Amino acid sequence: MGSRMEKGFGQSDPQVIAYAHRVFRPEDEVLRFVREESRRKGLPDIEVGSFDGLHLEVLVRMVAPSRVIEIGTLGGYSGIRICRGLAPGGRLHTFELDPRHAEVARANFDRAGVGDRVTIHVGPALENLAKVAREAPFDLVFIDADKGRYPDYLRWATDHLRMGGTVIADNTFGWGQIGQDGSGPAIADGPLAGLRRFNEMVAVGGRFAGTILPTAEGLTVAVKVR
Repeated sequence: MGSRMEKGFGQSDPQVIAYAHRVFRPEDEVLRFVREESRRKGLPDIEVGSFDGLHLEVLVRMVAPSRVIEIGTLGGYSGIRICRGLAPGGRLHTFELDPRHAEVARANFDRAGVGDRVTIHVGPALENLAKVAREAPFDLVFIDADKGRYPDYLRWATDHLRMGGTVIADNTFGWGQIGQDGSGPAIADGPLAGLRRFNEMVAVGGRFAGTILPTAEGLTVAVKVR
């Protein structure tokens, strides 16, 4: 099994990995095309893994949201997963810094048949989030962008989610480094610091009931309770 199959699954036994893929079939032809098309267009190979994508879709279906925020569009793979779980008439606002990535995502959304349910906002996320604040409260926020800003994104979500709304964030194990001690730049004042602060805010901040799912990359899931 290749690393792509294992990405985001959190299981090291190759037989178990093979079994899970054989039974749950986490990626269909449309999603495989979107992943491959993003690679052909030169986008970085950093979108959610096939199983994390399935986890995301199932969680979204459980919430059945009408108003969703995604921070970090890339090629649209996770956005397609989200759109599949929207309530009838639901809408996704997705935020992407890179105009070239947004162009690829727009074509992928159309190919997947969800383009009419998506608005792509290009530019710095925190600036553009202010433009949709009037549509709050939102039902769900998915975070998968610059890791150092995760605490800022959580603060925005806290202010703009409905009570009972959901936050989902990817990569929250910090590529296996989240538990390291030390004071290097990446730990003291960088992506790992942002991820650590984000997890702490979810766990002890008092506004959310949250957990971290033991996928390979860590998937933090939280519900706004106060």
